[in-house]
Amino acid sequence: MPDVRECIGILRKAGCRRRVIVHCCTVKAVADVMLSRIGSADAELVVAGALLHDLGRAVDHSISHAHVGAMMAADLDLDPRLVEIIRRHTGAGLDATDVEELGLPPGDYMLRTVEEKIVAHADNLVSDNRVMSHRHSADRLRAKGADRGADRIEALHKELSELCGMDLDTIRDIIGEYPEIPEIEF
Repeated sequence: MPDVRECIGILRKAGCRRRVIVHCCTVKAVADVMLSRIGSADAELVVAGALLHDLGRAVDHSISHAHVGAMMAADLDLDPRLVEIIRRHTGAGLDATDVEELGLPPGDYMLRTVEEKIVAHADNLVSDNRVMSHRHSADRLRAKGADRGADRIEALHKELSELCGMDLDTIRDIIGEYPEIPEIEF
């Protein structure tokens, strides 16, 4: 499993902009809080997943970035579990109807493992490099008429909050709205 430095190197080599890398590091900071409370999760997998979830943004900024990133990760011979985190990180997963409506290649885009759930929801709690309430992501989907996706985010928030023993919207109070990102060296 690639460590923090290797993940940053993969993002840079792929051509990700600094803004994407800062976002990924912010998602990692949020995921770290969840990891500190969920001992059963594979921490190395979550850290790598949080850092590489937007790998596909090096070449695609549409909804397809997750699929593109998964293909890039597979081409790099990364762990298949990491490839699936990248593929499935959008919202709280995409069901077959979403996949068809969005024109994505057929496949399983639903969250299955606790590691996939942690990375996806950490991403839901970050907008650019700002830690937000989960309602920000859910409300954005509702405004687009994507109520099923918003409902999945709400359910994922509840599930992981219960697993962590805290409302995950309070992570912002723990690490700040704009957490420091020491991993980045530019």
